[in-house]
Amino acid sequence: MAAKSRSRRGSTSNGSRSFSVINLALLLLFTVLSLIITFLMYTYNFLAFHHFNLIVAGILFLLFLLWLILIIRKRARFLSMITLIIANIILAITLFAFKQTIDFTAQMNKTASFSEVEMSVVVPKDSSIQSVSELKEVDAPTDMDASNIHSLLKRIKEDKKIDLASNNVASYKEAYDKMMIGSSKAMVLNSAYGSLIEQSDANYRDKVKTIYTYKVKKAIKSSNKLSSNKDSFNVYISGIDTYGAISTVSRSDVNIILTANTKTHKVLLTTTPRDSYVKIPGGGGDQYDKLTHAGIYGVETSMATLESLYNIKINNYARINFSTFMDLIDLLGGIEVNNDQAFSANGYDFPQGRIALNSKQALTFVRERHSLQGGDNDRGKNQEKVISAVILKLSTIKSPAQFTSIVTGLQNSIQTNLSLNQLMTLANSQVADKSSYTVTSQDVTGSGSTGELPSYAMPGSALYMLKLDDQSVETAKEAIKNTMEGN
Repeated sequence: MAAKSRSRRGSTSNGSRSFSVINLALLLLFTVLSLIITFLMYTYNFLAFHHFNLIVAGILFLLFLLWLILIIRKRARFLSMITLIIANIILAITLFAFKQTIDFTAQMNKTASFSEVEMSVVVPKDSSIQSVSELKEVDAPTDMDASNIHSLLKRIKEDKKIDLASNNVASYKEAYDKMMIGSSKAMVLNSAYGSLIEQSDANYRDKVKTIYTYKVKKAIKSSNKLSSNKDSFNVYISGIDTYGAISTVSRSDVNIILTANTKTHKVLLTTTPRDSYVKIPGGGGDQYDKLTHAGIYGVETSMATLESLYNIKINNYARINFSTFMDLIDLLGGIEVNNDQAFSANGYDFPQGRIALNSKQALTFVRERHSLQGGDNDRGKNQEKVISAVILKLSTIKSPAQFTSIVTGLQNSIQTNLSLNQLMTLANSQVADKSSYTVTSQDVTGSGSTGELPSYAMPGSALYMLKLDDQSVETAKEAIKNTMEGN
């Protein structure tokens, strides 16, 4: 009997030790996960509304003390084990969500630090030339795009051991025209200017072949800080519709300045038409041209152009690719826009008036131009409407979980220098206040003409330009200023 009693006590003691070891291991895991989550919460401003992050950290600390006391006193061993397992699962899921958001935002910020320009040597499609080694010279607008052309020719020299001479021409369009009539054998082509050539020859891509390509990567010099006034700031929103990486330089079809005041909960969207005739600094040579052409010199040039036009400071930007950005609309549950004219495209009917759009409908809505009275100009207006509707829908988000899913959904369709810390600060401000943002919009206006005003990027071309009305610009300036100052 005594032997059986000792056996039972030994078995009970071993079971107790097993529970203690398991619970200590689970508590250690809980502690590590809690410390990591607390660190990330305070580093990136996760859940920083109504002191919720402090509450979460406090609860985690109290739970740690509770389980530690229970383990030391050998109380509620089985219950402690079960609750620790559940707590660790919850913390692991939370940590995974945090990491996903951090990684996705880091990717968006990574592409924001540089831009890519695809530089190529092209020849007529029916040319017998197959390699740059067969060439001695190429036509290139070296005065207009000296840096990129120099980088390409330098790369060819290093790669192919040949020193190509460049014949200077006024523009890429002139180089193309000369090549197509046989005055030259080959030309340098900056892919960002391809859309400009397309305006005069819609099928130009089918008429040339590429024999050498090199991607020139450049750092984007822009601040990643909000304005000195912590309650208000300006963000430049650029809308492009192009295939390839979001970091690829291209024209900007939509140009919106988002002015937000977190104190008054007001957002002002100022749209500057893509054809606005403005002075473009940097690569634009401080010459006048249509605003959309500023994009081919980089997003920082577009920002500088609008800063000069409205006499404001723009520290941050978001560059949106319509090809993939439309997926966000489904995450938001669809959007509504006011359609000025009825049209049909790709099997969808868009009646005049207030219409609801899902992602596929929205993509057709922003791409169609042939069915619209104003063609490309009306397409630009529709693109602006969709972006404005998305921003309006974003301003109503109250759930941190929904905000996180949206941030992750934007990874491949948006390029921004807004950091995760800044984004979470804005999100927390919105979640903390029960009132939604009031979103208003304004457009600057002017008078349009074709062929009357010269283009720096396309000299000699008869392009449509919109000469802005001075009073309209002044009114827009005042509205931006009032929103910034909380008036």
